[in-house]
Amino acid sequence: MLQKKKNAVLVDGVILNGPIMDSKAGEKFVEEACKIIMEEVIQKANDVTEKVCEWRAPETLKKILDLEMRDTGESHQKLLQLCQDVIQYSVKTSHPRFFNQLYAGIDYYSLVARFITEALNPSVYTYEVSPVFLLVEETVIKKMIEFIGWEEGDGIFNPGGSVSNMYAMNLARYKFCPEIKEKGLSGLPRLVLFTSEECHYSMKKAASFLGIGTENVYFIKTDERGKMIPEELEKQVQRARKEGSAPFLVCATAGTTVLGAFDPLDEIADICEKHGLWLHVDASWGGSALISRKHCRLLRGIHRADSVAWNPHKMLLAGIQCCALLVKDNSGLLKKCYSAKAAYLFQQDKFYDVSYDTGDKSIQCSRRPDAFKFWLMWKALGTTGLEERVNRALALARYLVEEIKKREGFQLLLEPEYANVCFWYIPPSLRKMEDGPEFWQKLHEVAPVIKERMMKKGSMMLGYQPHRGKVNFFRQVVISPQVSREDMDFLLDEIELLAKDL
Repeated sequence: MLQKKKNAVLVDGVILNGPIMDSKAGEKFVEEACKIIMEEVIQKANDVTEKVCEWRAPETLKKILDLEMRDTGESHQKLLQLCQDVIQYSVKTSHPRFFNQLYAGIDYYSLVARFITEALNPSVYTYEVSPVFLLVEETVIKKMIEFIGWEEGDGIFNPGGSVSNMYAMNLARYKFCPEIKEKGLSGLPRLVLFTSEECHYSMKKAASFLGIGTENVYFIKTDERGKMIPEELEKQVQRARKEGSAPFLVCATAGTTVLGAFDPLDEIADICEKHGLWLHVDASWGGSALISRKHCRLLRGIHRADSVAWNPHKMLLAGIQCCALLVKDNSGLLKKCYSAKAAYLFQQDKFYDVSYDTGDKSIQCSRRPDAFKFWLMWKALGTTGLEERVNRALALARYLVEEIKKREGFQLLLEPEYANVCFWYIPPSLRKMEDGPEFWQKLHEVAPVIKERMMKKGSMMLGYQPHRGKVNFFRQVVISPQVSREDMDFLLDEIELLAKDL
């Protein structure tokens, strides 16, 4: 090796001349891997004859994938086969019959944006290392703020709606008692916050993580549709005050995870104003309805919120993950709350306008340019194209509801107001059974069996859950623009087929 390296320089036995990576071989590998991605993922994304999943038990899958990492590297041919295997045995979330989560489908513009950012490998904290992506994030945040109805504001993209909710909780606490940033929790009164019984579980996790404590989260009763009852919120705020606690935050939900319920934001905002409480709206799921002139009414009153979590990777298909926390305050509250003023990153004597170094608003150092995929998609489709996605998804949900009503054995839990369609399937053997504990226990066992059968067949994926005293039921969520009326019909036909012997 030394003979091959003319004028070789060695340090600790390591040759330092020239690169050690074979760029040509690497480029060839990327080219061949991209071909596999194109053929096996992108070109098959809309093919309903393909399986949604190729189910294998964990121990079997471990053997198929050869997960062991060894002292010597594998050949490119072996690595390409591994890429094929990973794709084959992964769930195809872009498949038109993947209805399992609050994300689905494929947007080609967002996908290209992800390819670009993965190739460039940026980190969004200072303008000097991420000029384009910081400007993109600023532009996207301003546009999202417009749709909320604020005249000004601030915001930041985060790794998930759960993190956005935690940011908001901490920000509300900082506004309530700014000294906590330096002095910590000691000496503070018992802080309490309020959220609905139907809230996302991240609120409980955030309270635990931030040292507030889960016992200090007051869960407000909801009505039969899953909406927070404002009168109950008022009662609980007064109760907390009488107990000597210090209320500081109300978290409302716009689009609950299971039922798709929207809390009455105007009424909740009235209570927050009356008691001087920060109002956060978790619109991670339902926020995209703001894009639709027809359905934005679901979020009436959101302009009165102090902060909003909104995930464009859900209804709008921006690709996981794409999640923003938006804040009405424009006085630098985010930065005041989270900044650590790291001198090696955020020097104040740089040659450009350092106000563009926005990374100190984040609890992260390295941060992905998640706004870019939303921006490129928005540029491609325009606001009208995004609006069409929302309108079509809710129209398909409406179609499914009407079909469920026509079919024997299918029973709605409630009329949905968003894209969550919740229903039971009652198999033939239970249809003449008397309503009672035994009936509901038997019905509880139906959905898990159907889910197992659809997964092993690979025909579709549909979520189920028990919820607030109700036995297991299916939650069908319409998101992807690749989904058609025929897919709605298939879903009902397939459930009947899979359950015909139950």
